[in-house]
Amino acid sequence: MAKNHESEAITGAFGTIPANDSSSRRSFRTHFFTLLAILGPGIIVMVGDNDAGGISTYSQAGQNFGYSLLWVLPLLIPVLVVNQEMVVRLGAVTGVGHGRLIRERYGKFWGNVAVIDLFVLNFLTIATEFIGVNLALSYFHVTAWVSVPIAGVTLIAMTTSGSFRRWERFMFVFVFANLLVIPLIIMAHPSVSQMALHTVTPGVAGGVNSNSVLLIIAIVGTTVAPWQLFFQQSNIIDKKITPRWINYERIDTALGSLITVVTAVIVVSISAAAFLGTKNYGHYTDALGVANGIKVHSGNWAGAFFAIVLLNASIIGAAAVTLATTYAFGDLGTSAHLSLNKGWRDAKGFYGGFSALVLMAAGLVLIPGAPLGLITTTVQALAGLLLPLATVFLLLLCNDKAVLGPWVNRPWLNGVATIIVSLLVMLSLVLMVTTVFPHVNVVVLSEVLAIVWVALLAMGAGFWLLRRSPPQVMADHGDRREWRMPSLNLLSRPPLTGWRRSVLIAMAGYLIISVILLVVKAFQIG
Repeated sequence: MAKNHESEAITGAFGTIPANDSSSRRSFRTHFFTLLAILGPGIIVMVGDNDAGGISTYSQAGQNFGYSLLWVLPLLIPVLVVNQEMVVRLGAVTGVGHGRLIRERYGKFWGNVAVIDLFVLNFLTIATEFIGVNLALSYFHVTAWVSVPIAGVTLIAMTTSGSFRRWERFMFVFVFANLLVIPLIIMAHPSVSQMALHTVTPGVAGGVNSNSVLLIIAIVGTTVAPWQLFFQQSNIIDKKITPRWINYERIDTALGSLITVVTAVIVVSISAAAFLGTKNYGHYTDALGVANGIKVHSGNWAGAFFAIVLLNASIIGAAAVTLATTYAFGDLGTSAHLSLNKGWRDAKGFYGGFSALVLMAAGLVLIPGAPLGLITTTVQALAGLLLPLATVFLLLLCNDKAVLGPWVNRPWLNGVATIIVSLLVMLSLVLMVTTVFPHVNVVVLSEVLAIVWVALLAMGAGFWLLRRSPPQVMADHGDRREWRMPSLNLLSRPPLTGWRRSVLIAMAGYLIISVILLVVKAFQIG
């Protein structure tokens, strides 16, 4: 039987829920103020994913393909919501970080692989955020030797204050700064009719080719990232959100996904409006080139606003990704103080690790002649490697009855999640293979993998229909809102038989092939 855990006060940026609050919430007013107190983890994780890489990818889509790829973005809302909703339940019900859950339920090997891979990927991702800072402030003629150190010090200062509420308020300053896209879209005046048409109508300007397929995959990859799983689960725990408040956190997550996609649509449209019909259409260079193009099309203020949006995205992305890494690395131990509510004296390792990551990533960008293009390419390849591992373990954990009890996935959710996770695996595989072997025909590779994907889904559905057992009555866990996972050391690991064993064998094979491909790429570069 799961033990009951006393709840602690939830102190958010916009309100507080007292410890052991058991009052009923019947009126709209009480629901609204409760939601205000809960708001944070979902919105921050989603907006943080519209980072420097996201803004660069969306602006590239607009400059190279106009409005034609807008239809990809609304399709990502259910992907984001389904993935992160599973993380919401894991965090609220278990009170344990994502990396530690993998480690304790499936062994040290898989736990270490998940966290160490994430560490390497996130370190390089943080470096790309500082590249974004440099590009954004270069628009205002500020050198990297000034912009990057100031950004690094700002990140450390806002995170090491010893107060979760203070940190969350800092983060919401950057969330609200996203509203700068509103005056920006007014100044850029993209075609509203084209935006509406291409948001609901699939198509690719110039026809489907390798470049367009890779960019579509990059849009998906930059919007659905492995660090999001680790960040939101640990941030929910840090904020002390329990199962009683899960529905509010689901709303928080859905709002975040909507904000993320709307912002992405605006960035694509602004870039399309600036470059359609010009000599630079189809010739993307970097985000600074986009800012300069918007300046030519819509004036100095529009270019400056875009640069500020890029700067804001870089800082909030760096803050979220660095914190996700620090949370995850702490999952390798058992006694780390993984809380933003502790000061330096009580959490030297936590804040020291965060500061070291920021300083090393910033230092990497400042090295003269640093291979910044190679860093970006490596991030894409590693993201392709880690995303399937992270999402498959997410699905495994959300079907672990010992961990989630009455909160395990429903059959219909497993069906939807399986389709989404397997699609992400396929897209990640395409991205990684083409990164290692750039001359592969991406269209043919995607078509072949799509056929294999559909066939495997059909076979899996048929196998499930043949082998499914009669519906079982769910064990009585009492009030589901009060159920919490027992201590991990009281749980026996799930038996590695049947479908679990098959999944782990497939994952091991995928990991081996991926490492071989990355080694081949390293030799090619050498």
